[in-house]
Amino acid sequence: MRQELEEKNEESKVCFKELSKPGKEPLFKLEEKEMLQIPGIEEVKDQTPENWYQTYNLSLDGYSMFPQPDPISQEEKAEIVKRFLHGLKKLLSPKSNWTFIRPLKLSLENCVRCNTCADACHLYLASGRKEVYRPNFRSEILRKIYEKHFTLTGKLNALLGEEIDITYDLIRRLFELAYRCTLCRRCVLYCPIGVDNGLIARELRKLFSQELGWAPPEVHQKGTRLHLKAGSSTGMNPQGIKDTISFLEEEIAEKTGKKIKIPVDKKGAEYLFIHNAGEYISWPDHMEAFFILFDAAGINYTISSEPLGYDGVNYGAWYDDVELARIAVNHLKIAHSLGVKKILVGECGHAHKVFCVILDRLLPASSPLAEIKRESCLPLVWEIVKSGKLKLDPSRNDFYFTLHDSCNIVRLMGIVKPQREVLNRIVPPGRFREMNPNGVKNYCCGGGSGFAIMGSLNFPTFRKKVGIKVKLCQIMETFQDVLKEDKIKLVVATCSNCKGTIREMEHTYHLFEKYKITHCGLVDLVVNAMVDIPPFLNFEEML
Repeated sequence: MRQELEEKNEESKVCFKELSKPGKEPLFKLEEKEMLQIPGIEEVKDQTPENWYQTYNLSLDGYSMFPQPDPISQEEKAEIVKRFLHGLKKLLSPKSNWTFIRPLKLSLENCVRCNTCADACHLYLASGRKEVYRPNFRSEILRKIYEKHFTLTGKLNALLGEEIDITYDLIRRLFELAYRCTLCRRCVLYCPIGVDNGLIARELRKLFSQELGWAPPEVHQKGTRLHLKAGSSTGMNPQGIKDTISFLEEEIAEKTGKKIKIPVDKKGAEYLFIHNAGEYISWPDHMEAFFILFDAAGINYTISSEPLGYDGVNYGAWYDDVELARIAVNHLKIAHSLGVKKILVGECGHAHKVFCVILDRLLPASSPLAEIKRESCLPLVWEIVKSGKLKLDPSRNDFYFTLHDSCNIVRLMGIVKPQREVLNRIVPPGRFREMNPNGVKNYCCGGGSGFAIMGSLNFPTFRKKVGIKVKLCQIMETFQDVLKEDKIKLVVATCSNCKGTIREMEHTYHLFEKYKITHCGLVDLVVNAMVDIPPFLNFEEML
Protein backbone atom coordinates (compact mmCIF):
# COMPACT_ATOMS: atom_id res chain seq x y z
CA MET A 1 0.00 0.00 0.00
CA ARG A 2 2.78 2.43 0.94
CA GLN A 3 4.65 1.68 -2.30
CA GLU A 4 1.49 2.34 -4.35
CA LEU A 5 1.00 5.71 -2.65
CA GLU A 6 4.62 6.69 -3.25
CA GLU A 7 4.34 5.76 -6.94
CA LYS A 8 1.09 7.75 -7.22
CA ASN A 9 2.69 10.78 -5.57
CA GLU A 10 5.65 10.62 -7.98
CA GLU A 11 3.23 10.51 -10.90
CA SER A 12 1.49 13.59 -9.50
CA LYS A 13 4.76 15.51 -9.32
CA VAL A 14 5.31 14.93 -13.03
CA CYS A 15 1.78 16.15 -13.78
CA PHE A 16 2.26 19.24 -11.61
CA LYS A 17 5.38 20.25 -13.54
CA GLU A 18 3.64 19.70 -16.87
CA LEU A 19 0.82 22.03 -15.83
CA SER A 20 3.25 24.95 -15.56
CA LYS A 21 4.61 24.62 -19.08
CA PRO A 22 3.51 27.08 -21.78
CA GLY A 23 1.81 25.82 -24.91
CA LYS A 24 -1.48 25.56 -26.75
CA GLU A 25 -1.53 21.81 -27.31
CA PRO A 26 -3.46 19.77 -24.71
CA LEU A 27 -1.29 18.06 -22.11
CA PHE A 28 -3.25 14.90 -22.87
CA LYS A 29 -6.34 13.78 -24.74
CA LEU A 30 -8.95 11.34 -23.56
CA GLU A 31 -8.62 7.95 -25.22
CA GLU A 32 -11.92 6.19 -25.92
CA LYS A 33 -10.39 2.75 -25.44
CA GLU A 34 -9.45 3.73 -21.87
CA MET A 35 -12.76 5.37 -20.96
CA LEU A 36 -15.87 3.81 -19.46
CA GLN A 37 -17.64 1.69 -22.08
CA ILE A 38 -21.33 0.77 -21.86
CA PRO A 39 -22.73 -2.16 -23.90
CA GLY A 40 -25.43 -1.06 -26.29
CA ILE A 41 -24.35 2.61 -26.17
CA GLU A 42 -22.59 4.22 -29.11
CA GLU A 43 -19.83 6.66 -28.19
CA VAL A 44 -20.18 10.40 -28.84
CA LYS A 45 -17.66 11.56 -31.43
CA ASP A 46 -15.38 14.49 -30.65
CA GLN A 47 -15.77 17.03 -33.45
CA THR A 48 -13.63 19.87 -32.09
CA PRO A 49 -12.49 22.05 -35.04
CA GLU A 50 -8.73 21.84 -35.46
CA ASN A 51 -8.29 25.63 -35.45
CA TRP A 52 -9.83 25.85 -31.94
CA TYR A 53 -6.63 24.46 -30.43
CA GLN A 54 -4.86 27.65 -31.46
CA THR A 55 -7.78 30.08 -31.11
CA TYR A 56 -8.85 29.06 -27.59
CA ASN A 57 -7.09 27.68 -24.55
CA LEU A 58 -7.75 23.93 -24.64
CA SER A 59 -4.33 23.17 -23.18
CA LEU A 60 -5.46 21.03 -20.25
CA ASP A 61 -7.35 18.14 -21.85
CA GLY A 62 -8.60 19.48 -25.17
CA TYR A 63 -11.86 20.87 -23.73
CA SER A 64 -13.00 24.21 -22.34
CA MET A 65 -16.15 26.12 -21.38
CA PHE A 66 -14.40 29.52 -21.34
CA PRO A 67 -14.14 31.31 -24.72
CA GLN A 68 -12.11 34.26 -23.42
CA PRO A 69 -8.79 34.63 -25.33
CA ASP A 70 -5.47 34.45 -23.52
CA PRO A 71 -3.58 37.71 -22.87
CA ILE A 72 -0.75 38.34 -25.31
CA SER A 73 1.89 40.17 -23.31
CA GLN A 74 4.00 38.68 -20.52
CA GLU A 75 3.11 41.69 -18.37
CA GLU A 76 -0.60 40.85 -18.57
CA LYS A 77 0.11 37.23 -17.70
CA ALA A 78 2.27 38.26 -14.75
CA GLU A 79 -0.54 40.51 -13.52
CA ILE A 80 -2.98 37.60 -13.61
CA VAL A 81 -0.60 35.49 -11.50
CA LYS A 82 -0.24 38.37 -9.05
CA ARG A 83 -4.01 38.81 -8.76
CA PHE A 84 -4.52 35.08 -8.33
CA LEU A 85 -2.07 34.99 -5.42
CA HIS A 86 -3.77 38.03 -3.89
CA GLY A 87 -7.11 36.23 -4.18
CA LEU A 88 -5.68 33.08 -2.61
CA LYS A 89 -4.49 35.09 0.36
CA LYS A 90 -8.00 36.51 0.78
CA LEU A 91 -9.55 33.07 0.34
CA LEU A 92 -7.65 31.89 3.41
CA SER A 93 -8.32 35.01 5.46
CA PRO A 94 -11.13 34.93 8.07
CA LYS A 95 -11.91 38.58 7.36
CA SER A 96 -12.40 38.04 3.62
CA ASN A 97 -13.90 34.55 3.59
CA TRP A 98 -15.67 34.14 6.91
CA THR A 99 -18.43 32.03 5.32
CA PHE A 100 -16.32 29.02 4.32
CA ILE A 101 -12.86 29.65 5.78
CA ARG A 102 -12.99 26.95 8.46
CA PRO A 103 -14.00 23.92 6.35
CA LEU A 104 -11.71 25.14 3.57
CA LYS A 105 -8.63 25.38 5.78
CA LEU A 106 -9.36 22.07 7.49
CA SER A 107 -9.63 20.37 4.11
CA LEU A 108 -6.46 21.97 2.78
CA GLU A 109 -4.42 21.21 5.89
CA ASN A 110 -5.47 17.63 6.64
CA CYS A 111 -5.45 15.62 3.41
CA VAL A 112 -3.19 12.57 3.89
CA ARG A 113 -3.02 11.87 0.13
CA CYS A 114 -4.41 8.35 0.40
CA ASN A 115 -6.42 8.96 -2.81
CA THR A 116 -9.47 7.12 -1.47
CA CYS A 117 -11.52 9.94 -2.99
CA ALA A 118 -10.48 8.99 -6.51
CA ASP A 119 -12.64 5.89 -6.92
CA ALA A 120 -15.61 7.78 -5.48
CA CYS A 121 -15.48 10.32 -8.33
CA HIS A 122 -17.64 9.66 -11.39
CA LEU A 123 -15.49 11.91 -13.60
CA TYR A 124 -12.29 10.12 -12.62
CA LEU A 125 -13.87 6.70 -13.24
CA ALA A 126 -15.48 7.64 -16.58
CA SER A 127 -12.25 9.18 -17.90
CA GLY A 128 -10.35 5.93 -17.47
CA ARG A 129 -8.80 7.09 -14.17
CA LYS A 130 -6.90 10.05 -15.57
CA GLU A 131 -4.67 11.51 -12.87
CA VAL A 132 -5.75 15.13 -13.28
CA TYR A 133 -9.39 14.28 -12.56
CA ARG A 134 -8.59 12.91 -9.11
CA PRO A 135 -10.60 15.04 -6.63
CA ASN A 136 -7.52 15.88 -4.55
CA PHE A 137 -5.33 16.66 -7.57
CA ARG A 138 -6.50 20.26 -7.97
CA SER A 139 -6.52 20.59 -4.18
CA GLU A 140 -2.88 19.56 -4.06
CA ILE A 141 -1.96 22.20 -6.64
CA LEU A 142 -3.71 24.88 -4.61
CA ARG A 143 -2.05 23.63 -1.46
CA LYS A 144 1.41 23.74 -3.05
CA ILE A 145 0.84 27.26 -4.40
CA TYR A 146 -0.21 28.45 -0.97
CA GLU A 147 2.72 26.80 0.79
CA LYS A 148 5.25 28.18 -1.67
CA HIS A 149 4.11 31.77 -1.32
CA PHE A 150 2.72 31.98 2.20
CA THR A 151 4.59 29.47 4.43
CA LEU A 152 8.20 29.15 5.51
CA THR A 153 8.35 25.42 4.75
CA GLY A 154 7.03 26.00 1.25
CA LYS A 155 9.55 28.73 0.56
CA LEU A 156 12.40 26.47 1.70
CA ASN A 157 11.14 23.65 -0.52
CA ALA A 158 10.99 26.08 -3.42
CA LEU A 159 14.67 26.95 -2.91
CA LEU A 160 15.44 23.22 -3.14
CA GLY A 161 13.55 23.03 -6.42
CA GLU A 162 10.87 20.71 -5.11
CA GLU A 163 7.82 22.81 -5.91
CA ILE A 164 5.89 23.70 -9.05
CA ASP A 165 6.33 26.98 -10.93
CA ILE A 166 3.44 29.43 -10.56
CA THR A 167 2.89 30.51 -14.16
CA TYR A 168 -0.01 31.91 -16.14
CA ASP A 169 -0.36 28.54 -17.87
CA LEU A 170 -0.66 26.76 -14.52
CA ILE A 171 -3.31 29.25 -13.36
CA ARG A 172 -5.27 28.88 -16.61
CA ARG A 173 -5.24 25.08 -16.39
CA LEU A 174 -6.16 25.20 -12.72
CA PHE A 175 -9.19 27.25 -13.73
CA GLU A 176 -10.24 24.46 -16.10
CA LEU A 177 -9.67 21.89 -13.34
CA ALA A 178 -12.04 23.79 -11.05
CA TYR A 179 -14.68 23.00 -13.68
CA ARG A 180 -13.77 19.32 -13.97
CA CYS A 181 -15.77 18.71 -10.81
CA THR A 182 -19.56 18.75 -10.40
CA LEU A 183 -19.26 19.63 -6.68
CA CYS A 184 -21.29 16.50 -5.89
CA ARG A 185 -19.13 15.91 -2.78
CA ARG A 186 -19.28 12.14 -3.05
CA CYS A 187 -15.54 12.23 -2.41
CA VAL A 188 -16.00 13.70 1.08
CA LEU A 189 -18.38 10.86 1.96
CA TYR A 190 -15.65 8.32 1.24
CA CYS A 191 -12.70 10.27 2.66
CA PRO A 192 -11.56 8.61 5.93
CA ILE A 193 -11.15 12.01 7.60
CA GLY A 194 -13.80 14.06 5.79
CA VAL A 195 -11.63 16.22 3.53
CA ASP A 196 -14.01 18.17 1.28
CA ASN A 197 -12.41 18.40 -2.16
CA GLY A 198 -15.74 19.50 -3.62
CA LEU A 199 -15.67 22.58 -1.39
CA ILE A 200 -12.09 23.30 -2.43
CA ALA A 201 -13.11 23.18 -6.10
CA ARG A 202 -16.00 25.54 -5.42
CA GLU A 203 -13.79 27.98 -3.51
CA LEU A 204 -11.32 27.91 -6.39
CA ARG A 205 -14.13 28.90 -8.73
CA LYS A 206 -14.94 31.73 -6.35
CA LEU A 207 -11.37 32.96 -6.40
CA PHE A 208 -11.35 33.04 -10.19
CA SER A 209 -14.70 34.84 -10.37
CA GLN A 210 -14.27 37.41 -7.60
CA GLU A 211 -10.60 38.22 -8.28
CA LEU A 212 -10.10 37.62 -12.01
CA GLY A 213 -13.63 37.89 -13.37
CA TRP A 214 -13.35 34.41 -14.87
CA ALA A 215 -16.51 32.31 -15.04
CA PRO A 216 -18.38 30.37 -17.74
CA PRO A 217 -20.73 32.75 -19.61
CA GLU A 218 -23.76 30.52 -19.00
CA VAL A 219 -23.15 30.71 -15.27
CA HIS A 220 -22.34 34.43 -14.97
CA GLN A 221 -23.54 36.63 -17.86
CA LYS A 222 -26.44 34.36 -18.81
CA GLY A 223 -26.93 33.18 -15.23
CA THR A 224 -26.72 35.40 -12.14
CA ARG A 225 -26.39 38.63 -14.13
CA LEU A 226 -29.50 37.87 -16.19
CA HIS A 227 -31.34 36.72 -13.07
CA LEU A 228 -30.68 40.05 -11.35
CA LYS A 229 -31.46 42.10 -14.45
CA ALA A 230 -34.59 40.39 -15.80
CA GLY A 231 -35.88 38.62 -12.70
CA SER A 232 -34.99 35.10 -13.81
CA SER A 233 -32.03 33.24 -15.26
CA THR A 234 -34.41 32.17 -18.03
CA GLY A 235 -34.99 35.81 -18.96
CA MET A 236 -38.64 35.58 -17.83
CA ASN A 237 -39.81 38.95 -16.48
CA PRO A 238 -42.69 39.62 -14.03
CA GLN A 239 -45.26 39.98 -16.81
CA GLY A 240 -43.98 36.75 -18.29
CA ILE A 241 -44.63 34.80 -15.08
CA LYS A 242 -48.14 36.25 -14.79
CA ASP A 243 -48.91 35.23 -18.39
CA THR A 244 -47.45 31.78 -17.72
CA ILE A 245 -49.62 31.31 -14.62
CA SER A 246 -52.73 32.17 -16.65
CA PHE A 247 -51.69 29.64 -19.27
CA LEU A 248 -51.12 26.94 -16.63
CA GLU A 249 -54.55 27.58 -15.12
CA GLU A 250 -56.13 27.10 -18.55
CA GLU A 251 -54.15 23.91 -19.18
CA ILE A 252 -55.06 22.47 -15.79
CA ALA A 253 -58.73 23.07 -16.56
CA GLU A 254 -58.41 21.35 -19.95
CA LYS A 255 -56.54 18.35 -18.52
CA THR A 256 -58.48 17.81 -15.32
CA GLY A 257 -61.81 19.61 -15.67
CA LYS A 258 -60.96 21.56 -12.50
CA LYS A 259 -60.71 25.32 -12.40
CA ILE A 260 -57.82 26.10 -10.08
CA LYS A 261 -56.78 29.62 -9.16
CA ILE A 262 -53.04 29.76 -8.54
CA PRO A 263 -52.44 32.36 -5.79
CA VAL A 264 -50.01 35.10 -6.81
CA ASP A 265 -48.59 37.67 -4.33
CA LYS A 266 -50.96 36.53 -1.61
CA LYS A 267 -50.18 38.11 1.75
CA GLY A 268 -49.81 36.05 4.92
CA ALA A 269 -49.71 32.60 3.32
CA GLU A 270 -48.06 29.69 5.08
CA TYR A 271 -45.62 29.12 2.22
CA LEU A 272 -43.95 31.13 -0.50
CA PHE A 273 -43.42 28.41 -3.10
CA ILE A 274 -40.25 29.02 -5.11
CA HIS A 275 -39.19 26.66 -7.87
CA ASN A 276 -36.63 26.70 -10.65
CA ALA A 277 -38.23 29.01 -13.23
CA GLY A 278 -36.88 26.80 -15.98
CA GLU A 279 -39.62 24.32 -15.04
CA TYR A 280 -42.28 26.77 -16.22
CA ILE A 281 -40.67 26.62 -19.67
CA SER A 282 -39.19 23.12 -19.97
CA TRP A 283 -41.61 21.10 -17.79
CA PRO A 284 -44.83 23.13 -17.40
CA ASP A 285 -46.71 19.91 -16.60
CA HIS A 286 -44.49 19.51 -13.53
CA MET A 287 -45.51 22.95 -12.26
CA GLU A 288 -49.15 22.13 -12.96
CA ALA A 289 -48.75 18.98 -10.87
CA PHE A 290 -47.61 21.00 -7.87
CA PHE A 291 -50.54 23.38 -8.16
CA ILE A 292 -53.05 20.52 -8.56
CA LEU A 293 -51.56 18.78 -5.52
CA PHE A 294 -51.56 21.91 -3.34
CA ASP A 295 -55.16 22.68 -4.29
CA ALA A 296 -56.35 19.15 -3.56
CA ALA A 297 -54.55 19.07 -0.20
CA GLY A 298 -55.66 22.57 0.85
CA ILE A 299 -52.13 23.95 1.18
CA ASN A 300 -52.01 27.67 2.03
CA TYR A 301 -49.34 28.95 -0.35
CA THR A 302 -48.50 31.68 -2.81
CA ILE A 303 -46.02 32.39 -5.55
CA SER A 304 -44.44 35.77 -6.16
CA SER A 305 -44.50 37.84 -9.33
CA GLU A 306 -41.76 40.16 -8.04
CA PRO A 307 -38.47 40.09 -9.98
CA LEU A 308 -36.37 37.12 -8.70
CA GLY A 309 -39.22 35.91 -6.49
CA TYR A 310 -40.48 33.32 -8.97
CA ASP A 311 -37.08 31.80 -9.80
CA GLY A 312 -35.41 29.80 -7.02
CA VAL A 313 -32.21 28.97 -8.86
CA ASN A 314 -29.09 30.69 -7.63
CA TYR A 315 -26.07 30.04 -9.82
CA GLY A 316 -23.88 31.86 -7.31
CA ALA A 317 -23.87 28.60 -5.33
CA TRP A 318 -21.54 27.22 -7.98
CA TYR A 319 -18.96 29.97 -8.21
CA ASP A 320 -19.38 33.31 -6.42
CA ASP A 321 -20.48 34.32 -2.89
CA VAL A 322 -21.30 37.90 -3.89
CA GLU A 323 -23.63 36.84 -6.69
CA LEU A 324 -25.21 34.22 -4.42
CA ALA A 325 -25.87 36.74 -1.65
CA ARG A 326 -27.41 39.32 -3.98
CA ILE A 327 -30.00 36.84 -5.23
CA ALA A 328 -30.63 35.06 -1.92
CA VAL A 329 -31.20 38.23 0.08
CA ASN A 330 -33.70 39.42 -2.52
CA HIS A 331 -35.57 36.12 -2.17
CA LEU A 332 -35.78 36.61 1.58
CA LYS A 333 -36.88 40.24 1.27
CA ILE A 334 -39.75 39.18 -0.99
CA ALA A 335 -40.80 36.47 1.47
CA HIS A 336 -40.63 39.01 4.32
CA SER A 337 -42.72 41.57 2.41
CA LEU A 338 -45.41 38.95 1.73
CA GLY A 339 -45.50 38.00 5.40
CA VAL A 340 -45.20 34.27 4.73
CA LYS A 341 -44.05 31.88 7.45
CA LYS A 342 -41.83 29.71 5.28
CA ILE A 343 -40.15 29.45 1.91
CA LEU A 344 -41.02 26.10 0.34
CA VAL A 345 -38.36 24.94 -2.11
CA GLY A 346 -39.54 22.99 -5.16
CA GLU A 347 -37.81 20.06 -6.86
CA CYS A 348 -34.51 21.87 -7.46
CA GLY A 349 -31.33 20.60 -5.83
CA HIS A 350 -29.23 23.75 -6.03
CA ALA A 351 -32.10 25.84 -4.65
CA HIS A 352 -32.22 23.41 -1.71
CA LYS A 353 -28.51 23.94 -1.17
CA VAL A 354 -28.77 27.74 -1.10
CA PHE A 355 -31.99 28.15 0.87
CA CYS A 356 -31.58 25.35 3.39
CA VAL A 357 -27.79 25.15 3.90
CA ILE A 358 -25.72 28.10 2.68
CA LEU A 359 -28.08 30.84 3.90
CA ASP A 360 -27.59 29.58 7.45
CA ARG A 361 -23.89 30.41 7.07
CA LEU A 362 -24.51 33.71 5.33
CA LEU A 363 -27.17 35.51 7.38
CA PRO A 364 -26.45 37.28 10.66
CA ALA A 365 -28.66 35.90 13.42
CA SER A 366 -29.83 39.45 14.22
CA SER A 367 -31.37 39.94 10.77
CA PRO A 368 -35.18 39.58 10.61
CA LEU A 369 -34.62 37.74 7.33
CA ALA A 370 -32.91 34.94 9.25
CA GLU A 371 -36.21 34.21 11.00
CA ILE A 372 -37.87 33.13 7.74
CA LYS A 373 -37.90 29.35 7.72
CA ARG A 374 -36.85 27.51 4.60
CA GLU A 375 -37.69 23.90 3.91
CA SER A 376 -37.84 21.22 1.24
CA CYS A 377 -41.05 20.30 -0.53
CA LEU A 378 -40.34 16.55 -0.26
CA PRO A 379 -41.37 16.02 3.40
CA LEU A 380 -44.53 18.06 2.72
CA VAL A 381 -45.42 15.90 -0.29
CA TRP A 382 -45.00 12.81 1.90
CA GLU A 383 -47.22 14.38 4.59
CA ILE A 384 -49.91 15.03 1.98
CA VAL A 385 -49.74 11.50 0.58
CA LYS A 386 -49.86 9.75 3.95
CA SER A 387 -52.61 12.07 5.29
CA GLY A 388 -55.26 10.29 3.25
CA LYS A 389 -56.59 13.55 1.78
CA LEU A 390 -56.01 12.22 -1.72
CA LYS A 391 -57.54 9.14 -3.30
CA LEU A 392 -54.62 7.43 -5.03
CA ASP A 393 -54.55 4.44 -7.36
CA PRO A 394 -51.02 3.00 -7.80
CA SER A 395 -52.12 0.96 -10.83
CA ARG A 396 -52.20 4.20 -12.81
CA ASN A 397 -48.41 4.30 -12.54
CA ASP A 398 -47.92 0.94 -14.24
CA PHE A 399 -44.30 1.53 -15.29
CA TYR A 400 -40.89 0.39 -14.16
CA PHE A 401 -39.23 2.91 -11.83
CA THR A 402 -35.93 3.85 -10.35
CA LEU A 403 -35.03 6.89 -8.26
CA HIS A 404 -32.11 9.21 -8.88
CA ASP A 405 -30.93 10.81 -5.64
CA SER A 406 -30.01 14.45 -6.12
CA CYS A 407 -26.60 15.24 -4.60
CA ASN A 408 -27.74 18.43 -2.89
CA ILE A 409 -31.04 17.12 -1.55
CA VAL A 410 -29.83 13.69 -0.48
CA ARG A 411 -26.08 13.69 0.16
CA LEU A 412 -25.84 17.29 1.37
CA MET A 413 -29.12 17.53 3.29
CA GLY A 414 -29.86 13.91 4.17
CA ILE A 415 -33.41 13.86 2.75
CA VAL A 416 -33.52 10.19 1.79
CA LYS A 417 -36.77 8.59 3.00
CA PRO A 418 -39.71 10.90 2.10
CA GLN A 419 -39.42 10.44 -1.67
CA ARG A 420 -39.15 6.66 -1.23
CA GLU A 421 -42.15 6.55 1.09
CA VAL A 422 -44.15 8.46 -1.53
CA LEU A 423 -43.11 6.08 -4.32
CA ASN A 424 -44.05 3.05 -2.24
CA ARG A 425 -47.59 4.46 -1.92
CA ILE A 426 -48.12 5.44 -5.56
CA VAL A 427 -46.52 2.68 -7.68
CA PRO A 428 -47.58 -0.97 -8.05
CA PRO A 429 -45.70 -3.58 -6.00
CA GLY A 430 -42.50 -4.82 -7.61
CA ARG A 431 -42.19 -1.91 -10.06
CA PHE A 432 -39.69 0.17 -8.09
CA ARG A 433 -36.05 -0.85 -8.09
CA GLU A 434 -33.18 0.97 -6.40
CA MET A 435 -30.00 1.96 -8.19
CA ASN A 436 -26.78 0.51 -6.87
CA PRO A 437 -25.43 2.41 -5.01
CA ASN A 438 -28.27 4.67 -3.88
CA GLY A 439 -29.16 7.20 -1.20
CA VAL A 440 -26.25 9.32 0.03
CA LYS A 441 -23.82 7.10 -1.91
CA ASN A 442 -25.55 7.58 -5.25
CA TYR A 443 -23.59 8.99 -8.19
CA CYS A 444 -24.09 12.53 -9.51
CA CYS A 445 -26.19 12.84 -12.66
CA GLY A 446 -23.19 14.55 -14.27
CA GLY A 447 -24.90 17.92 -14.66
CA GLY A 448 -24.30 19.43 -11.23
CA SER A 449 -22.68 22.80 -10.44
CA GLY A 450 -23.46 24.27 -13.85
CA PHE A 451 -22.31 21.34 -16.00
CA ALA A 452 -25.84 20.88 -17.37
CA ILE A 453 -26.06 24.40 -18.77
CA MET A 454 -22.47 25.11 -19.82
CA GLY A 455 -22.60 25.03 -23.61
CA SER A 456 -19.63 27.11 -24.72
CA LEU A 457 -16.95 25.72 -27.04
CA ASN A 458 -16.72 21.92 -26.82
CA PHE A 459 -17.62 21.49 -23.15
CA PRO A 460 -20.90 19.72 -24.04
CA THR A 461 -18.81 16.97 -25.62
CA PHE A 462 -16.84 16.53 -22.40
CA ARG A 463 -20.09 16.39 -20.45
CA LYS A 464 -21.53 13.70 -22.73
CA LYS A 465 -18.35 11.62 -22.99
CA VAL A 466 -17.31 11.88 -19.34
CA GLY A 467 -19.73 13.80 -17.09
CA ILE A 468 -22.92 11.79 -17.55
CA LYS A 469 -21.35 8.40 -18.29
CA VAL A 470 -21.39 6.79 -14.83
CA LYS A 471 -25.00 7.79 -14.18
CA LEU A 472 -25.98 6.48 -17.60
CA CYS A 473 -24.26 3.19 -16.76
CA GLN A 474 -26.15 3.05 -13.43
CA ILE A 475 -29.51 3.59 -15.12
CA MET A 476 -28.81 0.94 -17.76
CA GLU A 477 -27.74 -1.59 -15.13
CA THR A 478 -30.81 -0.88 -12.99
CA PHE A 479 -33.15 -1.72 -15.87
CA GLN A 480 -30.94 -4.44 -17.33
CA ASP A 481 -33.43 -7.28 -16.81
CA VAL A 482 -36.30 -5.37 -18.45
CA LEU A 483 -34.47 -3.33 -21.11
CA LYS A 484 -36.07 -5.24 -23.99
CA GLU A 485 -39.60 -5.08 -22.60
CA ASP A 486 -41.94 -2.71 -24.42
CA LYS A 487 -42.84 -0.89 -21.21
CA ILE A 488 -41.86 2.61 -20.10
CA LYS A 489 -38.99 2.80 -17.63
CA LEU A 490 -38.99 6.00 -15.57
CA VAL A 491 -36.07 7.64 -13.83
CA VAL A 492 -37.67 9.73 -11.10
CA ALA A 493 -35.60 12.81 -10.28
CA THR A 494 -36.50 15.43 -7.66
CA CYS A 495 -34.27 18.10 -9.20
CA SER A 496 -34.64 20.24 -12.33
CA ASN A 497 -30.93 20.11 -13.08
CA CYS A 498 -30.92 16.31 -12.84
CA LYS A 499 -33.96 16.02 -15.08
CA GLY A 500 -32.29 18.23 -17.68
CA THR A 501 -29.18 16.07 -17.62
CA ILE A 502 -31.14 12.82 -17.84
CA ARG A 503 -33.08 14.29 -20.76
CA GLU A 504 -29.77 15.00 -22.47
CA MET A 505 -28.81 11.34 -21.91
CA GLU A 506 -32.07 10.29 -23.56
CA HIS A 507 -31.50 12.45 -26.61
CA THR A 508 -27.77 11.77 -26.95
CA TYR A 509 -28.00 8.00 -26.58
CA HIS A 510 -31.58 7.48 -27.92
CA LEU A 511 -32.68 5.84 -24.71
CA PHE A 512 -36.41 6.19 -25.28
CA GLU A 513 -36.32 4.95 -28.86
CA LYS A 514 -34.16 1.95 -27.95
CA TYR A 515 -35.25 1.06 -24.43
CA LYS A 516 -38.31 3.19 -23.50
CA ILE A 517 -36.23 4.91 -20.77
CA THR A 518 -37.39 8.42 -19.83
CA HIS A 519 -37.76 10.62 -16.72
CA CYS A 520 -40.18 12.62 -14.60
CA GLY A 521 -40.48 14.42 -11.27
CA LEU A 522 -41.94 12.95 -8.10
CA VAL A 523 -45.02 15.19 -7.85
CA ASP A 524 -46.02 14.32 -11.43
CA LEU A 525 -46.45 10.70 -10.35
CA VAL A 526 -48.51 11.61 -7.30
CA VAL A 527 -50.94 13.58 -9.45
CA ASN A 528 -51.01 10.82 -12.07
CA ALA A 529 -52.26 8.46 -9.32
CA MET A 530 -55.13 10.77 -8.26
CA VAL A 531 -58.38 8.99 -9.14
CA ASP A 532 -60.60 12.06 -9.38
CA ILE A 533 -58.82 13.45 -12.46
CA PRO A 534 -57.84 11.88 -15.82
CA PRO A 535 -54.33 10.38 -16.15
CA PHE A 536 -51.88 13.26 -16.01
CA LEU A 537 -48.56 12.12 -17.48
CA ASN A 538 -47.85 12.96 -21.12
CA PHE A 539 -44.58 11.39 -22.20
CA GLU A 540 -44.49 13.16 -25.55
CA GLU A 541 -44.33 16.51 -23.75
CA MET A 542 -41.69 15.26 -21.33
CA LEU A 543 -39.20 14.01 -23.94
